[in-house]
Amino acid sequence: MITNIKTMKNLILYALTIVPLFTFGATSPDIEISNENMTTIKYRTLEVNGVNIAYREAGDPQNQTIVLLHGFPTSSHQYRKVLNQLSDEFHLVAPDYPGFGNSDFSDASEYEYTFDNLAATIDAFLEKKKITSYALMIQDYGAPVGFRIATAHPERITAIINQNGNAYEEGLGAAWKETKSMWANRNKQTEEALLHAFSLDGLKWQYTHGTRNPENVNPDTWNLDYLRMSRPNAHAMNLNLFYDYRNNIKLYPKWQQYLRDNQPPLLIVWGKNDAFFPESGAIAFKKDVKNIDYNIYDTGHFALEEDADKIIPKMRSFLREIKK
Repeated sequence: MITNIKTMKNLILYALTIVPLFTFGATSPDIEISNENMTTIKYRTLEVNGVNIAYREAGDPQNQTIVLLHGFPTSSHQYRKVLNQLSDEFHLVAPDYPGFGNSDFSDASEYEYTFDNLAATIDAFLEKKKITSYALMIQDYGAPVGFRIATAHPERITAIINQNGNAYEEGLGAAWKETKSMWANRNKQTEEALLHAFSLDGLKWQYTHGTRNPENVNPDTWNLDYLRMSRPNAHAMNLNLFYDYRNNIKLYPKWQQYLRDNQPPLLIVWGKNDAFFPESGAIAFKKDVKNIDYNIYDTGHFALEEDADKIIPKMRSFLREIKK
């Protein structure tokens, strides 16, 4: 009980000061809002072969479609700024893979967590949505998912926007060392060496390593991922995907042939300080794609977190240009 009248008076004055901020004012740059220049983001689910796929959708479906494929350890949440800023001109769809974000996290006995299956599910999701012409935005895991879809339906891909999505062995950086050890010999020891990736500090590192200033990155990102990584069986599921990633490398020649044969318009928006996929991965695309809008940023793995104000306008101008 407060017995000091002066203390009580001060608390009341403080409350009167901060309440208007919550009621009328202060908004975070990441809050998804709608105004006359922006279409409201919808948070939807669609059942695909027994799995409920959560997705964010914004913009007029009559406009050019962009399918946004997220990386590890995140979800469609990583594209919140893109959906906010481009939905006035484009139709955007950002699904969460099975086991990620708000999609179903099925038991491994019911759903096998491999990149083949993730891609098959997202491909079926797009089929069910009747989305048959679209630009792909890929990042990290979005590359193996997206390139599987692109090689299956090259005629549907209008462009590729690549933010640290790898397709070349020279693009695998130093941070893969422990994962490669597990590829060579999967056992309890090599698995345990990777568990730090699921810790709060490990997740924070993935977002902040290589950034110019960690204070530029919203901490809600890694805290949200940590909440999901703390679910039962989440570590086992993700270790299975880490192990399966070796099969993506076997498909690199196929994806490179797709690029040579189809020459999709390609926008590179790459964080050069990414320990997983350094700039060498971006440079490698120049071997196979003749015309690249090539942009490198002084930031890390999740370039949109620090440089969205540069990347998103570049996306807009690129997509306008290919539409001509």
